[in-house]
Amino acid sequence: MGGTELNIVIPVFNEDKNFPKVYQAIREQVRVRYRILVVYDFDEDTTVPVVNKLAEDDSCLVLIKNTLGRGPANALRTAFRVVDSGPVLVVMADLSDDLRDVEEMFKFYQKGFDLVCGSRYTHAGRQIGGPFIKSTLSRLAGLSLHYMRGIPTRDATNNFKLYDSQLLKSISIESEGGFSIAMEITVKAFLMGKKITEVPTTWYDRAEGKAKFKLFKWMPQYLHWYFFAFQPKYKSSSDGNRAV
Repeated sequence: MGGTELNIVIPVFNEDKNFPKVYQAIREQVRVRYRILVVYDFDEDTTVPVVNKLAEDDSCLVLIKNTLGRGPANALRTAFRVVDSGPVLVVMADLSDDLRDVEEMFKFYQKGFDLVCGSRYTHAGRQIGGPFIKSTLSRLAGLSLHYMRGIPTRDATNNFKLYDSQLLKSISIESEGGFSIAMEITVKAFLMGKKITEVPTTWYDRAEGKAKFKLFKWMPQYLHWYFFAFQPKYKSSSDGNRAV
């Protein structure tokens, strides 16, 4: 696989209180060489001065302005375009992801996997807190796609995933809002015959700030990619080979 530096992508929206904590967690818990790409929507975002201050002493921190339109999906698409090679890990700034699992995810990438999914719903995986309806629907979607369709992860909706950058460049990402982008990429990678695996992880509900997930607003997008998964696999992995 090309590249050995891990690109940690963090989409932010006024995360001035949480970002120093997730930054410190990365420094303490991520044991592979990395750089951090912090993607923000607008110049007044309260996260920006915090990152600028930390970057004075850490060249691994890079600020990137989202140029494709506000929202987490466009922020991720902006970051994916910036990464030329190597693995890309998506981390939320709300401290929900267990960064102790990154080293194991990175090892699977080095073994040749195109997509490594952090999974709350496999053995040893857990979800602590969060809205009951959201977690129930997410679990149902992930388990049914795994057992009924054969997708090699039980947690297609989780955003805590490690992608090979070449996979991202081979997929035309259509998601424009919400967090359905992770499910879209997982489904398309599966249909393309890419190598996918999962690592058990623990997800924690955010301790500070307000969650930005809007279940009923974004449900149609999740349903679209859920049913999209049941179409026949592409004849070759080159099918759908379009830029992000």
